[in-house]
Order: sequence, then C-alpha cells, then structure tokens
Amino acid sequence: MTNHETDIRRRARQLGLYGLLAHWERLKEAAWLSELLDIEEVERARRSLERRISGARVGRFKPMADFDWDWPDRIDREQIEELFELSWVGEAANVVLVGPNGVGKTMIAKNLAHQAVLRGTTVLCVTASQLLNDPAAQDGTIALQRRVRHYVRPTLLAIDELGYLSYDNRHADLLFEVVTRRYGLKSILITTNKPFAEWSEVFPSATCVVTLVDRLVHNAEIVAVEGTSYRLKEAKEKAEVKSKQRAEKRNRKNDK
Repeated sequence: MTNHETDIRRRARQLGLYGLLAHWERLKEAAWLSELLDIEEVERARRSLERRISGARVGRFKPMADFDWDWPDRIDREQIEELFELSWVGEAANVVLVGPNGVGKTMIAKNLAHQAVLRGTTVLCVTASQLLNDPAAQDGTIALQRRVRHYVRPTLLAIDELGYLSYDNRHADLLFEVVTRRYGLKSILITTNKPFAEWSEVFPSATCVVTLVDRLVHNAEIVAVEGTSYRLKEAKEKAEVKSKQRAEKRNRKNDK
C-alpha cells in the first residue's frame, strides 16, 4: 500500500465512511475519491464550528482590536496577549480577570472564549448568576446533577461578573461542586470585581470559600486590571457630543 493510499484510507476512517471502506478495493483508485474526502472534511469542520459557536453563547462583544490599552491605570498587555495563545486551555489551567467595573474584563474574556471556539475548543459562557441560579432552581437531585454536568462538560467554562451579587450557602456549594469536578481536568475563565480576600462577601456564610479559592488559583493565571470605568468615559463623551449638538441646534434657531 502506497503512502498516498494509506493517507486516503486513514482520512476515510476518521470521517467514519465505513461503507466506502467496506468496498475499498473497488473504489480506492477512483479519481473522485480524494476530492470527496476534501469536501466532507471541510463541511464537517464548518458544521462543527457552527455547533461550537452556538453552544458557547459568547454573545456580542467588541474585538480586541478596539481595546484601548492606554485607558486602564494598570494592565499587563504582554500577559493578556500571551493568554491568546491558549496554551493554558491545553494545560487545564484557569484564568481569573480581577478589576473594578468597566475596565474591559468581560471584553477580554469574551475574546478569549471566541478564540478558543475558533481553535476547536468546546466553550460555555455564562454569568455567575446564571451558573448559580440555574442548578439551584432544579427540582430534585437528578435534575440538579444534570444541570451541574452541563457546566462541567465544556473544555472551557467562562464565568462573568462573579462578585456583583451575594449568594447563600446553597449557591456556594454548587459553585464549589462545579469547580471541584473541573479541577485539574478542564479550564475555568472568571471575571470578578472582588479580590480573593473579599470573596467571603460574595458567599457571606459559606464554609467552602477558602477551599474554593484555593482550587481556582492553583495552576491559574491571575490578571489584574486597574482603572476607572471605560463605559462611564464613553457615556460622558456621548453626553458631551449630544449637549454640543443641542447647543448648535438652538443657535441655528436663534439665528433665523
């Protein structure tokens, strides 16, 4: 068997074309065979990407090309750009983006999640409230565990906005279970406005917070972003533009 024939047969097996393989001796010399495999591989890759994009639920986001690196008071651009190599996903490591509201944590996280999807990774993006309230609302142990598995299954789980609301012991236990079942096996990407020392405020009466943080930060990349809200800056700029437009409109009316 030639190298070319071996490669063609391997591709057919990877595609699961068992009918073709069953009649291999008769069809292996067909002129259309290589083109057929090319078409099937491209189509399956396209459908796989569509499924991953749909399942990831990344939502709308601005590309990193629009990120204003000069706005934050503190940000390690090299560290963030290195994260886009996504080696941490292959290592089942975690990434925690820490900083105040409006400094671009969600934008960075969604871009990281989107890049992971494009590179073949299964991803799920949720807010902290969605992650914690969804399983907690399930009626019965079987339904609860089914929803927990939903958040354990993807290779990368991105949790946005942890720290903006406080949760009770049941929610803390659910997050602890998800983190524990993913620990050392699959990556978690988190954005939070609370340093770890203040996570007891997020789960005020939970006893698992210390262990939860310990498992998250073990083999994790901590990204600190400091500064004032960029969204507030944009809102002020838009307000100034509208105020100027109204003033010009009034002046034009007065001139008539």
